Amino acid sequence: MIRRATALAAAASALVPLLALLATAALAHGGDRAFVLLLPTGYYLVGGTLAVAATFLLLALMPKGISDRLAGARVPLLTLRPPSPIPTSLLAFLFLAFLLATGLYGSRDPLANPLPLTIWTLWWVGFTLATALLGNVWSYVNPWTGAYRLAMRLAGQMKPLLGYPPWFGYWPAIVLFLGFAWFELIDIAPDNPERLAVAVGAYWLFTLIALILFGEEAWLGRAEPFSVFFRFIGWLSPLIWTPAAPDDDTRQRLSLAMPGAGLMDRGALPPSGVLFILLTLASVSFDGLSKTFWWLGHNGINPLELPGRSGVLGINTAGLVLTWEALAVLYSGAVLIGWLLAGRPGKPAALLGTLVFSIMPISLGFHFSHYLTALLVNGQYAYAAASDPFGTGADVLSLGRFHVTTSFLNTYEGTRAIWNAQTAGIVAGHVLAVLLAHELARRSMPSKRALVLSQLPLAVVMVGYTLFGLWLLSTPVAG
Repeated sequence: MIRRATALAAAASALVPLLALLATAALAHGGDRAFVLLLPTGYYLVGGTLAVAATFLLLALMPKGISDRLAGARVPLLTLRPPSPIPTSLLAFLFLAFLLATGLYGSRDPLANPLPLTIWTLWWVGFTLATALLGNVWSYVNPWTGAYRLAMRLAGQMKPLLGYPPWFGYWPAIVLFLGFAWFELIDIAPDNPERLAVAVGAYWLFTLIALILFGEEAWLGRAEPFSVFFRFIGWLSPLIWTPAAPDDDTRQRLSLAMPGAGLMDRGALPPSGVLFILLTLASVSFDGLSKTFWWLGHNGINPLELPGRSGVLGINTAGLVLTWEALAVLYSGAVLIGWLLAGRPGKPAALLGTLVFSIMPISLGFHFSHYLTALLVNGQYAYAAASDPFGTGADVLSLGRFHVTTSFLNTYEGTRAIWNAQTAGIVAGHVLAVLLAHELARRSMPSKRALVLSQLPLAVVMVGYTLFGLWLLSTPVAG
């Protein structure tokens, strides 16, 4: 059995890089789809789904104890006292105020104004990916902590005015993230600098008032969607912070671990927390789906004669909600069927609230693949806009005649390289999801047989979602 598992492990390990060499993924945005049609996308769809299925098979045959040691392995790097978040948060607030000023008084061109480029590209795309590598940096650079603590000290009031109602759960985060997703994906002009400045400024003020009412720990811990999202994403980081000693909570040890190891010791989420995580995946999935010829044709829209965003407001709003609901049904059904197959060990709610953490790598993989080309192109625009933030003709960074290039999107080699990276992101996210689901479920299953049976339906869903993600990358899109 050990030889067989070892052989399968070697085969599975060789499979993912082999797929990246043989196949090529289509572009989520901005790439020339004519080149995509020249790529062997069928091989990628088959190979990617087989890689995820092979991971599940490998785990099913792996001798007991190997996955435990892998999840628990730590390589200590350093020990230090965490700094106060107040100075960095205040600097983030000042930077946000500067960005809002550029949105209100700078260029009206979204590709020349720092505000939309920073919010939609550098922060929502780049910062999210950085969080997955470095951990929850957002707790130090969010623009509220410093202002809130400073305001409370000046007022001589250190306690919140109200208690956070337990029945709120993660529902405020769900409502606010749904509004954010709607604004980004469906609103008629999310890139308009002035419109975006008003929205961001109003949200900052709303959150500060909520902190004063309910307290920092409660509101940022469960209700503020980006603090919740970045904390969850940060748990995927291979960098883990733990107390340096059992009796010393002032010093922290930074260690290198398996990606996602930070999720292992988390308690089960309530139903609202489960729905929040599923919403993060549903939003980026629907963004890709809404641009496909299939979706447009299904709604009676000629992909070559798009009516504009205002013409699909209702359709896309319903589509976003339905995608979220469908994903919730798929996930819940798979976990509950697995629970029944395993002999009903423990409470199903606990299993639902624990295994949902395995969805986070899939959400991150979709996030990377979906926004990669936007990051590569709009990142250049952001660099140029930083040199002339108010559109006055200034050249603060001495860029001279800096030109944004998109030439890598118009060559076969460039398209193939980006496609490979996108495919690797989708497949790697699903492979890590299968690994995490296995390890999260192992702790509540009475036997290896029950563990395998409990994971089988969820593995089928993950394999299917891999196929769906790769299809989104390879299918023709409008715009």
